[in-house]
This record gives sequence, C-alpha cells and structure tokens, in this order.
Amino acid sequence: MPAFDRFAIGFDDRDRALLHELWDGVLDSQRWSEGELTTRFEAAWEAHNDLPAVALSSWAGGAMAALQWAQVRGRKVVVPSNTFMATPLAVLGAGATPVFGDCRRDDLCLSVQETERLIDLHDPAVVFLVHIGGHIAFDAQAIAQLCRERGVIMLEDCAHAHGARYDGRRPGTFGDAGIYSMYATKTISTGEGGVLVSRHPELVQYARAYRNYAKPDHAQPGLNFRMSEFTAALGIVQVQRLEEIVAWKNEIARAHLDPAHPSRLQLPDGMTSGLYKYIVFDWLQRSTGRVYDQPCHRIMGTGDDLPNSDWVAANHSCVPLYYRPDA
Repeated sequence: MPAFDRFAIGFDDRDRALLHELWDGVLDSQRWSEGELTTRFEAAWEAHNDLPAVALSSWAGGAMAALQWAQVRGRKVVVPSNTFMATPLAVLGAGATPVFGDCRRDDLCLSVQETERLIDLHDPAVVFLVHIGGHIAFDAQAIAQLCRERGVIMLEDCAHAHGARYDGRRPGTFGDAGIYSMYATKTISTGEGGVLVSRHPELVQYARAYRNYAKPDHAQPGLNFRMSEFTAALGIVQVQRLEEIVAWKNEIARAHLDPAHPSRLQLPDGMTSGLYKYIVFDWLQRSTGRVYDQPCHRIMGTGDDLPNSDWVAANHSCVPLYYRPDA
C-alpha cells in the first residue's frame, strides 16, 4: 500500500524540535493564554492569507463572532445543504434561521444562480458560502459580487480550504470574512482551533473581543473562544509548512491518483486545491467515505427539494490522500 494511503495527521516530524522549543518557552513564560505566540500565529496566518487574522479555539467561535457582527438574529441565512452540520448549527446558535440551497454537481458548492434565487426568496442577512474538499467554490467571485450588489454579507466557510488559491486569491478574500477550522483531520491542524480572516477592521476587532467575553467593557456579545499558547505554537509550525504540504499532495495526486481516477472532480484553470479531500464521482469500495453522507436538509428534515445535493451524497467517494513526506 502506498504510504500516502494510510491516515496521518498533517504534521512533519522534522518540526518536533521547533515545536518543543516553543512549548518550553510557554512553560518558562508562565503565560499559557493571551500571549506572544497567539499574536505570532495570527501574523503568520495574515502573511499567508493576505488578510488580518484572529485565532480562536474553534471554527465555531469564528463563525459565531462573524454572524453576531452581521446582526443575523431574527433573520435568515443562506446555507448550502451540502455542508457539515456545524454551519447551520452556528446560524441557529446566533439566533437566525438557516435556509438551505442546492449545490452544483461539479464542485459540490453553491452556484450563483441558486444564491440569487434564495436572496430573492428570503431576503437573507448573510450568505454562507462553503468551500468543499479543499478547493474554492467555482462561483465564489460571482456570488461575492452578487452579495455586494444586493447588500447581503457573505461569509466563507473555509474549514476545508487551507492552502487553496483561485487566480492568486486565497479563501476568505472574496466575501466579508472567512473562517478556517484547525481540527485534527484538516490539511494542517492544531488539534482543535480556528482562524477568522476579514478585510473589515471592525469585524476583526469585534472577533478579538468576542473570543474573550468582550472584555473589558462587555459592550458586545462574547464567549470564551480563546486559543491557548500551546495551540498557537502548533499553529506557527503548521502554517510554515502549509505550502509544502499542499505542493506535496498535489504532486502525489497528479502522479498517482489522476491516472487511476478519470471521474475525479475537475478544477477550473487558475485554481489550486489544498486537497483536503480527493473527490471522485464514483462509488468506491475502498475509500475514506464521502465528504458528507447526508445533506443537512435531510438531517434536519426541512422537506426542501435539492436534487443536486441528494445526487452528490449518493455519487461520490474520497480517495485516501494523506501527507507523508517520507513516501
């Protein structure tokens, strides 16, 4: 079995010494939270992603901060049904109602036509565009333009999209904010954690306050979504390795997987996927399963008719592809 077929967290053993050096520094500092390493991790992510960054203890913290900033309570939020339940659950947690949209069959993400239909129908406060599998939604730029024209805030769920590019642009740079997950299985990981990026200084400031109970004046909503210094140390190491990991996975995909899988998801010119998932439109016996086995509208029993989302759930598989630099 090729080494890249076996599950592995995307961590390079060559980084152990640096990671332990950073952890020792945290122990010596006696400051285990709200310290220098969190600031350093945010700066590293900003340099990578081209937008100011806020480190949090989870994706949910960033999503909740962005939704609260967008004042969604009592409003509707467009969410693709082909996503993890974290997306609609965050919307519900922020006091809004998720309205589900269908996906495209070729990229598994919202289309601009479906987004426009839902904006016309529901007058939403926010459109939550989800990038699936490691690539950027094919219609990201068109959907962002539509949202600007219609006065709708666009948030990007970038939980899968580490290291992706589309015509030189990173995830999170198309709309008003992007939120990454740093969960254990992601392309790069801190075990648990999240990062919010935004072009809006006021949202960045809001999210920094939100993650820490909105101290000191509690003038806005806030909860505890702080990232610890030990987690931030992992983040510093991982973001330095991200470009190498993405290049390695793409090289393996082109050399070993593409020839065996003509039914693979095809990217447009100018797009690079971080290859969180290697998706094929086939039902494979040996795979890592599906990105999502059931669309959210099925899980929540909303009764929506979303044929593409149902089709995708039943007609794709994920081929194993894990970073192993010694492969």
